[in-house]
Amino acid sequence: MNFLTIGHRGVMGLEPENTLRSFVAAEQGGLDVIELDLHLSRDGALVVMHDADVDRTTDGTGPIAERTLDELRTLDAGRGERVPTFEEVLDAVRSPLQAEIKDLAAARALAEVMHRRDLVGRVEVSSFHDEAITEIARLVPGVRTALIASRFGPDVVERATEAGAETVCLNIRRLTLEVVEAARKADLKIIGWVVNTQDHLRLVRALELDGATTDYPEIKRTGRFTA
Repeated sequence: MNFLTIGHRGVMGLEPENTLRSFVAAEQGGLDVIELDLHLSRDGALVVMHDADVDRTTDGTGPIAERTLDELRTLDAGRGERVPTFEEVLDAVRSPLQAEIKDLAAARALAEVMHRRDLVGRVEVSSFHDEAITEIARLVPGVRTALIASRFGPDVVERATEAGAETVCLNIRRLTLEVVEAARKADLKIIGWVVNTQDHLRLVRALELDGATTDYPEIKRTGRFTA
């Protein structure tokens, strides 16, 4: 079975997260898939940032939803990088992408881009929110989807199945053999996050997961690194 390595917001352990610089580094580092996060600006642009506010990752303050794309462009997202749009990422790297959406509005905006650019084969859509997964599946037939969970029990398998997800992306600090076995019985793929140490890597390998999300490209090259 092919073990997927997924670059968390690019390679956020080495470069400013969710920037073109980080995504290019993830691709050059040989990671199989690049994970990123999507929000809508005030004027409806699909921008790449994890938090709902710009405070943590830029030199600005306040909610993304209260800034236009032009206003977001003025911010420093780290090392001189600018907040990218989703389509800029599509053009900057060729790797498969895992795009995390936070709500229904982002699902609808992403669906428009996926149709226009024929991205069903390249982009998997993930979310913590069951309804966002259901919505993107309704809008983009054939899209691959993944349900993300941090605090969960075996019920996460039922949630994923009901939402039509093919994959569960699960916090390895709470992952149990019971959940893994339940997911396998439901024919779900399992990705563990965040895998940043040798111990984490041994755990996901021992549980025979399908892949790991990591902040560091070294997991792909050697599997020997520390947080």
